[in-house]
Amino acid sequence: MNEKITKALNEQINKEMESAYLYLGMAVHFEAEALPGFAHWMQEQAKEEMEHALKIYRYLFEIGAKPVLGAIGAQSTEYGKPIEVVKKVLEHEKFVTASITSLYELAIAEKDYKTQSFLTWFINEQVEEEANVTAILDKFRYIDNNAGLMILDRELAARA
Repeated sequence: MNEKITKALNEQINKEMESAYLYLGMAVHFEAEALPGFAHWMQEQAKEEMEHALKIYRYLFEIGAKPVLGAIGAQSTEYGKPIEVVKKVLEHEKFVTASITSLYELAIAEKDYKTQSFLTWFINEQVEEEANVTAILDKFRYIDNNAGLMILDRELAARA
């Protein structure tokens, strides 16, 4: 296995786990703000990020490499208004997209076709992630009172 690719994939595992921890901190914030639907949405986001990390973890073993787990820093549990938090989620998803794109570009440069194929799933997943967060942000344009926020909170609670 290519050492550059292995190192970059291990770094991505860490980024995915940091993302999960970030989103869990946001869930704590929403729970404390009595927005259980937003909290549920963030918990689901955290679970997805952990699944992404495990997908890379398993891939490394499949190609004969060994995962190396890095440190994960503490995350805040204090954030602003819901719209501000969702904007931070979109900003973070764009960061993850850029990281996946860099990994893909490395796989191309190293002529690692199997990793290119593997990363295609993540590229498609990031398109979906950014679109979902953008759709939630779009709904804030129509929320002008707390009742609208509660309706959106109820909608986010329904995420499976």
